[in-house]
Amino acid sequence: MGGVAAPFVWRRAWGACVAILIAAVSLCASAPAFAAAQSRWFTTSDGVKLHYLEAGPADAQTLVFVPGWTMPAWIWDRQIEAFSATRHVIAFDPRGQGESDAPALGYDATRRGRDLGELIAHLDGKPVVIVAWSLGVLDTLAYVADSGDAKVSALVLVDNSVGEEPAPKVAPAPAHRSKVVAPPSHGEAMRRFVSGLFATAQNPDYLNRLTEATLHTPEAAAKALRAYSPPRTYWRDALYSTNKPVLYIVRPRWKAQADNVAAHRPGFETAVFEHAGHALFVDQPDRFDALVADFLQRRVKP
Repeated sequence: MGGVAAPFVWRRAWGACVAILIAAVSLCASAPAFAAAQSRWFTTSDGVKLHYLEAGPADAQTLVFVPGWTMPAWIWDRQIEAFSATRHVIAFDPRGQGESDAPALGYDATRRGRDLGELIAHLDGKPVVIVAWSLGVLDTLAYVADSGDAKVSALVLVDNSVGEEPAPKVAPAPAHRSKVVAPPSHGEAMRRFVSGLFATAQNPDYLNRLTEATLHTPEAAAKALRAYSPPRTYWRDALYSTNKPVLYIVRPRWKAQADNVAAHRPGFETAVFEHAGHALFVDQPDRFDALVADFLQRRVKP
């Protein structure tokens, strides 16, 4: 028996080690991929503490990533990982989102654009490349409209209208139903919203974590952010007010707007993602990152 026990115990110990290793790998896979990113905060002119992630060499070209409606900075995790090897990367949590404060006021385009400008001023003062997605596109254009483009070296605008023609189509109202259906709770509505962002399957833990992050935005603030008051011409005029290089990455929904801007504005480049969800930089990160890297190399002075 003595000759059998030692190998048996060794095999059990080895099996336990393997199980621990598998669990550790699984845990790492479900966690954000940018362990080197550091959390930073600054305080706005109206006293709100806002959070951002910072990674990469501070003396390199600065990229500022701005997320969409209710989204946290870490949704850009693949881009933080990819670009921070050679560039100074900032991923922003706008007010009411991620780890930033969620005050009662300030959920309008002017204030959010000002927040972005104050973040840029808080950094080293050099012009930055802004990579903005969804509602972040409008926040960025509001910043340009209010403050100009002196602190901008280029814009990468991702999957939202820029106020050009044609106007987005409004979904028809649902047919009348005799049975009244109660609207979903805010939590359920956000869960559905998150699951609808992607065309590719995502890890359930990732979706749950992202949904929890959206709930940091108070429901009233989330509604206010979906009701920006400026007319469509405001966004278009802001875009046309700058001659800095612009890369507009969209799904087919915005292709006609992209074509119209490209026909009238020098220095405007477009790319269409035919088979991606709204969060196209998550669905197809390699293609997205390659497009942005090529654009920066060709059009933006280091």
